[in-house]
Amino acid sequence: MSSLSDLEIEIRACKKCKLFEARKNAVPGEGNPHAKLMFIGEAPGLNEDIQGRPFVGAAGKLLDKMIHDVLGLERKDVFITNVVKCRPPNNRDPMPEEISACSPYLVSQIRLINPQLIVTLGRHSTGFLFTYSGVDFPGITKVRGKPHTLRIGRLEIKVFPTYHPAAALYNPNLRETIRDDFVRIRSEINSNSYTIDQFFDPDGSSNKR
Repeated sequence: MSSLSDLEIEIRACKKCKLFEARKNAVPGEGNPHAKLMFIGEAPGLNEDIQGRPFVGAAGKLLDKMIHDVLGLERKDVFITNVVKCRPPNNRDPMPEEISACSPYLVSQIRLINPQLIVTLGRHSTGFLFTYSGVDFPGITKVRGKPHTLRIGRLEIKVFPTYHPAAALYNPNLRETIRDDFVRIRSEINSNSYTIDQFFDPDGSSNKR
């Protein structure tokens, strides 16, 4: 696949699994095509299916707040997508065969964007990247909160797992845990001798509004 726009066209027309039968819109992802930071969630929900955009519901508002308040960035500075691009019925967990059908799109997105850091949101995206990289996945609670270097195709990328923001909507105690993880994400960025602005803009100029 030559570009993200070509990939988006293919995703929106995809019929590789049964999820296409009930969807209103496939949700390829959005953001900076040259982003150094990439967020990967689970699958679209109702609002995402209607709008064709990722993380636009309540969980998305929480994610936006963490990106803005903790990292000092906006959605336009990063790239946001899901491991599965169509909404599972009734917001159920994606099935293994659905992840298998859809995951080549995610791998292509990672290859084209080539981020320096990937933040996985929840067990499905985290488990997929660990398994794809040939690394044992013992569960989200055991791997979250710290970076892991994974080989994704020819790329060696740091992956930082945390809980899915939707989990904090059902368990408010997780909100502070996720915020703490975002503080660690910012520290991880700064530990590489980058300022936040330089990390997201190769020429060192600010992307922030």
